[in-house]
Amino acid sequence: MARALRVLTQLTGWACVAIGLFHVALGNAAIPGAGSAGTTVDSWGRFMGAGFVGYGLAWLWAARQRPIPARAVQWLAGVFLLGAVGRLLSLAVHGWPQSFQTVLTVIEIILPPVFFWLAHAEERVVRSDVGAAVSGG
Repeated sequence: MARALRVLTQLTGWACVAIGLFHVALGNAAIPGAGSAGTTVDSWGRFMGAGFVGYGLAWLWAARQRPIPARAVQWLAGVFLLGAVGRLLSLAVHGWPQSFQTVLTVIEIILPPVFFWLAHAEERVVRSDVGAAVSGG
C-alpha cells in the first residue's frame, strides 16, 4: 500500500502540473466546449491554471518526503474532493457538461477516498520498521 500511495501521489502531482501548464498556455482552448467563452474566462482559466500547477507541486512535494506525510495527503485529497463538489454543484445548477468534464468529475469523486484510505500507508511502514528495530526484531 505504501508503494501505491507513492506512485499515485507522484502521478497526481505530475498530472496536475501538466494540466495546469496546458491551461496557462492554451487558455479557453484547453477546456473542451469553452473555445468561445471570451476573454474574461480565458484570463481566469489561465490564472487558475497557474494555481493548478502549484497544487500539483504540493503533491510532488508530498511525494518526495520520507515518509509521505499523511496529513498533507489528506488535505490535498480534501481539496481534490472539494473540486468534485464544485463540479456536482455545477451539474445541479446547469446540467451535464461536455463528456470529458463528466469523466473528470468521476475521477475527482473516486480518487479522494482512495487517498484518504492510503494516506497513512507509508507512515505505518516506517513506524513498524522503527518498532522492529527497537525491539531487536
